[in-house]
Formats: sequence, C-alpha cells, structure tokens
Amino acid sequence: MSESITGEQYALSAGPYQAVITESGASLRELTHEGRPLVLSHGADEPAPAAFGHLLIPWPNRVDRGRYDYGGASHRLDISEPERDCAIHGLARWAPWRAARHEPDRVRLTHRLLATAGYPFRLDLEAEYSLDAADGLHVRITARNAGTATAPYGHGSHPYLTTGEPIDACEVTLGADRYMPVDERMIPSGPSLDVTGTKYDLRTGPILSDRVIDTAFTDLNREGDGRVWVVLSGSARTVRLWADDAHPWMMIYTADNAPSPRAGLGVEPMTCPPNAFATGEGLVHLEPGAEYTGTYGIQAVS
Repeated sequence: MSESITGEQYALSAGPYQAVITESGASLRELTHEGRPLVLSHGADEPAPAAFGHLLIPWPNRVDRGRYDYGGASHRLDISEPERDCAIHGLARWAPWRAARHEPDRVRLTHRLLATAGYPFRLDLEAEYSLDAADGLHVRITARNAGTATAPYGHGSHPYLTTGEPIDACEVTLGADRYMPVDERMIPSGPSLDVTGTKYDLRTGPILSDRVIDTAFTDLNREGDGRVWVVLSGSARTVRLWADDAHPWMMIYTADNAPSPRAGLGVEPMTCPPNAFATGEGLVHLEPGAEYTGTYGIQAVS
C-alpha cells in the first residue's frame, strides 16, 4: 500500500493475474494477465478519467435532471453532469472505502452511504475483489439497507476492456436481443428495440469498425450458469467480461469521448437501465434490512 491522491492501493495477485484496487471509490485501477493490461488503467496520483473502473452506486448511468419521485415524496439529486443536466453514476465512486480484509488474492472494502438531501436513505456497501489463477477477476457488490425506509437502488460497474490495440479492428460479441434508444441528452426516448438489422446487433461478433455506441442492452442471452458474456477479440489476444443474472442490462461504450478515444471498450454490467430512478424500470426496492448482491468478472482468453 502507498500514499496517493486516490488513497490506499490494494494490490492483488494470483497466478498470471494482477490487480490494483483503490481506496477512492473501491475502483479497479489495474488488471493484467501475464503483464499485459486487460482494462484501461490510470496512475495512482490521477483521478480516474471517464469513470475508469468505477462502481456506480446507488444508480448507474443517468437520472434526468436529477429528479425522481419515490415513497410519496419528490427528490432532487445534485447535478454531476451539468452539460446534460443529469445526475450521473451514483454517490459512492469518489468516496473513501475502508478495507475490512486484504489478502494476497482478495480485498473486501466497505462504505457507509449516509443520507443526503437528494437520497434520504442509508446503505451499507461492500465490494469484494478476488483473483483466481484460472478464472481471473471476480467482483461481488452488496448493498444492505441500514435505514428505516425502503430505498430505491441500482448498481453498475465501469471497466474499459482492452486488447492493447484500438477497438476499431476488434471483434465485439454480446448476446443481447434489444437495446435502449436515447435522446440527445442520453435519456431513454422510448421502450427497448430489437437489435436485428442495426449497428447494435453484436450477437455474431462483428468487427467494431467505426460504430459509435453508447447504449444499454437487454434481453441478454445467458449460459446455463446464468452468466452473460461480452468478448473483445483483437489481432493477438482476447479479453472477456461476464455478469450474473442480478445484472439484466449491459452498457457498451466505444469511449469516443474518453481521454484516449476508442483505446478500450466500456463494458458496464448494470442492474437497471438509464433513468431508472425516474421511470422505475428495473429498479430494486430495497426494504429495511434487505440486501442485494451482484457479481461480475473479467478474464483473459488463452
């Protein structure tokens, strides 16, 4: 562990895999396999750009104008994306998280999310990162409602997968039958649509080429164990991300506005679509004392 502006750095290792998790936001700062990056990384003395590796709690993506109604009351979140007049990516991604346990191949971090004017609820949060020499990275996110009122809840994660080359020449595979259309402010503009015949059809592993995608997908095709996979294949190596069935949505972002455009692919497992606080679609209603857990992972393909 070392001093930095992103707090303590928790290094993990198992076989060919290494990772670094930060105190700031319990974020995934680095993940490598045999020394080669599987995700876009940043320096320990650099705030995570473009949400690199962030956990998005208690909502992923955007809330339109930060306004929503819940429990018979109207709420307004602080606007964290002023250019689109939205509240984006939750309340916990810059907060300090405390290490409850740190071993060579795993770390468990916790955070008490106390009430704010826009989110008058209390959650006890836990994020556990573990490495397996054969299966790669596992990330388990758990929220427990420690308050006295039912709380609206959603979460997501924001890694950028990389094969070490620009994504335009990479094949991208996601078994998703529908996507969510959005307006110019990236707010859903209608119900989900069939991907067939559109640039959003990634089911057969097309070369990404010049497709610009910043889109939430659903109706995900899962394997027998409940996992859905996103596979990014380059000329020399392949990386893939899986998510369990606690995540009915998957965001794909071609990183056109990231510091190094299209150097990696944002792949974001989410429990709900954009603007779920306002629409209620996919929202988890977390009762007092109840917990919600979701798991995802990243691995290299030999």
